[in-house]
Amino acid sequence: MTKGRILLLIAFITLGFSGLFLGMNMGKITKKFEEKKAAKQNEQEKAGLEKLAIEVLPKEGFTLPVSWGDIGPKLIELGVVDEAKFEQAVRLTDEQKEILTKGKDAQVKIDSQNSQFVVDLLWAIGLAQKSIVYDEGPMGKEYKKDVGNFASTGGWTLAKGDAVKYLNRFDLIPLTDEQQKRVGEIAKNVYRPCCGNSTWFPDCNHGMAALAAIELMVAKDLSDEEIYDNILKLNSFWFPDTYLTTAVYFDRQGTSWNKVDAKEVLGEKFSSGQGAAEITKKVGPLPFSEVIGGSCGA
Repeated sequence: MTKGRILLLIAFITLGFSGLFLGMNMGKITKKFEEKKAAKQNEQEKAGLEKLAIEVLPKEGFTLPVSWGDIGPKLIELGVVDEAKFEQAVRLTDEQKEILTKGKDAQVKIDSQNSQFVVDLLWAIGLAQKSIVYDEGPMGKEYKKDVGNFASTGGWTLAKGDAVKYLNRFDLIPLTDEQQKRVGEIAKNVYRPCCGNSTWFPDCNHGMAALAAIELMVAKDLSDEEIYDNILKLNSFWFPDTYLTTAVYFDRQGTSWNKVDAKEVLGEKFSSGQGAAEITKKVGPLPFSEVIGGSCGA
């Protein structure tokens, strides 16, 4: 056998063994490739989610175009808020204590650190403020006899005595009849992911808090668009995972978060408990680092 034929035979044998080795290990190689591909996709998804989180939940939070003013001291004076109970339930900063006890012409600001303070103080306002929602909505009609049995009423344990006696009692925010009608119409379009009801039926703390925010902004004659935009900002910090998921949904449809229609997002399709669950199902699992958000109790 010539030297050339020997070399050719060795080459064929080597190639054969290489093919055999490759065939025997193809499953392992494919698995490693898929694992690396999945890991890369996961990292890309996390990076995209972090970018969206900055838009939905900016570290600096959001400042609403309304001020607390002297509502805090009024709530204490009227008994809607028991100062000692509130301070025990919410760890207050010096500024928050001033807003609550002395009043301050400071704009309502929400971020990841103060969302509980904001929801609780707005809740107290929403409970006590006279509203068309309590006169003409479900709590004033079909559920009037059970009005004390909701999370927003029976759950408000930070008052002096029974919370129900303060419901729909005071003109903390002066509103004309026309403004009250605006409040009602906007409330019907604002849902929250903890239940299936709109703010027209504020049976939980977030509903009453959103109602108060709507009333404050209507009193300043802000446009409907501005009001919906700002309520979405509040909801985003009260239900961060829900709205991060919603932002991902819109992003996959080619719509950036700063271009979404706030009124649409706050509607039943996206912001009710059922709607939010359906969007979460469509989006699928996301690599959230933690689950955060307010509860429906004081």
